[in-house]
Amino acid sequence: MAILIIIATIILLLAIWFNIPYSPVKTQFQNDVEARLQRAVTHTNVNTDSSVAPAGTLNSADIANLPPLIQKYLETNGYIGSERRTHLTMEYNDVDFGMGVNKPRIKIDYTHVDFADSPDRLAFIDSKMFGIPFQGYDYYMNGKGGMKGVLAKLFTLFDQTGPEMDKACLITYLAEAFFLPEALLKDFITFKQIDEHSVEATITNKGVTATGIFHFNDAYEMTSFTTNDRGQISPDGTIEYTPWEAQCENYKTYSDGIKRPTVFRAVWKNKDSDFVYFNGKISKVNGAIRH
Repeated sequence: MAILIIIATIILLLAIWFNIPYSPVKTQFQNDVEARLQRAVTHTNVNTDSSVAPAGTLNSADIANLPPLIQKYLETNGYIGSERRTHLTMEYNDVDFGMGVNKPRIKIDYTHVDFADSPDRLAFIDSKMFGIPFQGYDYYMNGKGGMKGVLAKLFTLFDQTGPEMDKACLITYLAEAFFLPEALLKDFITFKQIDEHSVEATITNKGVTATGIFHFNDAYEMTSFTTNDRGQISPDGTIEYTPWEAQCENYKTYSDGIKRPTVFRAVWKNKDSDFVYFNGKISKVNGAIRH
C-alpha cells in the first residue's frame, strides 16, 4: 500500500509540474528578451543618428539607397508610413514541426523576437511529446548562436553551440529581415539586385558572413529565401551543408495595415526529397493579427 501511495504522489506531483505555467526555459527566454529590449530602448535614446536609431515612420527617403525591387516591396506592402521599429515579434500556433527525416512530427507554438540595431534573435518553442512538455530555445546574441531542447522542463535533450550554429542562426535572422524593414537599412546587411524578381543579400556580424537570395513575384511579395550557406546540424552534432529555403505565401493585410504572408515554411532541399521541418501559419506580427 505504501508503494502505491508513493507512486500516486509522484504521478500527482509530475502532473502539477507539467501543467503549471512556470518553466526554466521559458523564463530564460522571457528574461533575455526583456533585457535585450531594454538595451534596444537605451541604444535608441542615446543615439540620435537616424541610420542607427529608428524614429517616427518609414518614408521613401529612408529607403532610397535600397535596390529598386526592395523599394517596390516596401511600398506595395504598406510599410511606407508605418512605425520604424526597434524589434520584430512573430507568433505561430500549432506549427507542424518535424524532428528529423523519418522521425515523429509534433505540433508546436513558436515565438521569435528579432532586433534591428544588431542581428540578434531569440525564439521559444512550446510543445508536448507523448503528453510530456517539450520546450526549446533558439538564440543568436552577440554573434553566438545556440539551440537547446528540454523535456519535462528539466531534462536537456540537446544543447547545440559552436561556429556552425552561429552561422545557421545568423542566416535565420537574414531570412526574416524583410519583416523588419529597419534591419534592411543597417550596414550589416548589403544587397545586390540580380533581376526584376530576385535580390542577393549578404549579412556580416562578428566576423561571420552568409549570403542568400530573396525571390519576389509580380505582386512584389517576397515568396522565398534560398541559401547554400546553412549547415544542417543533427542532434548528434554532425553537420551537412544542404540547400535551405524559407517559403512565404498567402499574403494578407494585417490589422496594422501591412500586407504580410500568413504561411511560413522552412525546408531542407535534400538530394532525394524536400524535408519541410517547419510548416506554420503566422498568428501575430508585432501584436497585429491577420484578417
